[in-house]
Amino acid sequence: MTEISLRPLWVALGLLTIAAHLGLVFYGLVPNLVSRPLHMALLLPWVFLLPANGRVQITIGLALTVVGVACCLWIAFNHRALRDQYGFLESQAQVWMAVALLALTIEGARRAIGWPLPLVAAAMLAYGLWGQHLPGEFGHSGTPLRSFLGTLTIAEGGLWGSLTGVSVGVVAIFVIFGATLNAGEAGRGFMNVAAAAAGRLKGGAAKVSVLSSALFGSISGSASANVASTGAVTLPAMTRLGYPKRLSAAVEAVASSGGQIMPPLMGAGAFVMVELTGVPYTQIMLAAVLPAFLYFLAVWVGINAWASRQPLPGLPKDQRPSRRDVAVTSAFFLVPFTVLLWLMFVSGFTPQYAACVATFTGAGLLFFDGQRGFDARQGTRRLAETALGAGRQIAMIGSIILCASIIIGVLGITGLGVKLTSVILSGSGGLLWPSLLLTALACLLLGMEVPTTAAYVICVSVAGPALTQLGLSPLLAHLFVFWFALLSTITPPVCGAVFIAAGMVGENWLKVAITAMALGVGLYVIPLGMVANPALIGLADEPATAALAFGKMGLALTALSWGLIGKASPLLRTILIAGSLAAVFLAPVAITG
Repeated sequence: MTEISLRPLWVALGLLTIAAHLGLVFYGLVPNLVSRPLHMALLLPWVFLLPANGRVQITIGLALTVVGVACCLWIAFNHRALRDQYGFLESQAQVWMAVALLALTIEGARRAIGWPLPLVAAAMLAYGLWGQHLPGEFGHSGTPLRSFLGTLTIAEGGLWGSLTGVSVGVVAIFVIFGATLNAGEAGRGFMNVAAAAAGRLKGGAAKVSVLSSALFGSISGSASANVASTGAVTLPAMTRLGYPKRLSAAVEAVASSGGQIMPPLMGAGAFVMVELTGVPYTQIMLAAVLPAFLYFLAVWVGINAWASRQPLPGLPKDQRPSRRDVAVTSAFFLVPFTVLLWLMFVSGFTPQYAACVATFTGAGLLFFDGQRGFDARQGTRRLAETALGAGRQIAMIGSIILCASIIIGVLGITGLGVKLTSVILSGSGGLLWPSLLLTALACLLLGMEVPTTAAYVICVSVAGPALTQLGLSPLLAHLFVFWFALLSTITPPVCGAVFIAAGMVGENWLKVAITAMALGVGLYVIPLGMVANPALIGLADEPATAALAFGKMGLALTALSWGLIGKASPLLRTILIAGSLAAVFLAPVAITG
């Protein structure tokens, strides 16, 4: 009701949000205690006011928004004086302001994604305030209240830390880029390219889902959003052709989950990884590309294996797009992507600058229609949708990152992160593989209730140091945790992508989950395979060795997928599964030189 009746205001706020974040890229150096509080101020109305219905909710939402925006603007205007306080709150008014900011951050995350992550943040705050009373090694020495709250709210060690900096300077920019493409015909272009490439093949409708979800997921970064968008087209197509409902839903869930690990964008997690590892974005993208291809290869083979058990026809010719449609609609995503990649890899500009220019290119294409050509009225409507979509997405991701920043801040202030790292090391006996399995279990449990990015950030903050102490490179440790943070999208008991896909086709979710786990077996094996074969992520430095590791892993995953799903005798099935796992773990390809 609020959005419909006040749509022009929300569009204006969305345009202001876009202009502010793009402007920060072009403006130059802006103090962190200015840009990051402004980022929070811009997302608060989307969190507290947009979903409000009824006078009471709107009044409460407006009050919370006014308080939060006032606190953020006060910090931004007084950043020079606050810098000289070194994280110490000098007055009672500043204490109350800090309490308000922390409470609003936790409540904002609760409204955006539910209870689990805010409860973890609240528990961490309680530990920071009263953990000195705990006996044993998990107690800490205690921090004065004004220093503890000040470090979290007026210094760059909590709400305004490096993680929020990633949200401001990189994640928001690529969210705007994705919203621009989504508002135009890029989605239709993804579907047409996928249908033209795979529609005629055996299991073609399922393979169209795989390709379109991989393409769309690279800009959406959300498995659930991917299922809802591409699934609205691919699931009915598979159902009409007589595909089993459990297979249709499982294919969409697995393919949509894989979109989050698909370069060039990989959702918000890749940009967070840049900040946490110090590795350039382009190097992370190159390291992630071969494992992502392996994941979709395993899904592709799984569809072929299912087709060996029952007929899975391709798309009828009348349902496949014409060459003209493919050529025209593909331009709506190929042109912006080409600009993005050219500026990053050829011209050497930063990813955020390249994304800004690509966004302007995509915004220009919003005024063109694949059938009618230039259409100013439609372009204006699409710009409005871009503003609304970008505002919502920036607010949701920003709320998650701000809440996770509280957790990271308390871990640093109290030293709890170091203690948890020592627990992992001692619990695994100082051995790498038990530590990996403990980390995978933690990612699965945490990912059941929080988004992938938040699960990755929290798990890697605790387990990352332990894995690097045991010999993994920082990039490999982070990629391992990032992949396993996706486990909960298809793994019971809480599997968001599966729930949505199963609901869309009316199938039992558990049947879909079992099928999805078989199709998405790469999600379980590839992260472990990266550890056993570190050359797989070394494409930038050792391309030949990386290609060798890719070929070996590809053959192993092909055998594994067929052994799990395909038509085979029990003996052959056992040989395929055992042989594939042995090839991955017992015959690793190492980096040469």
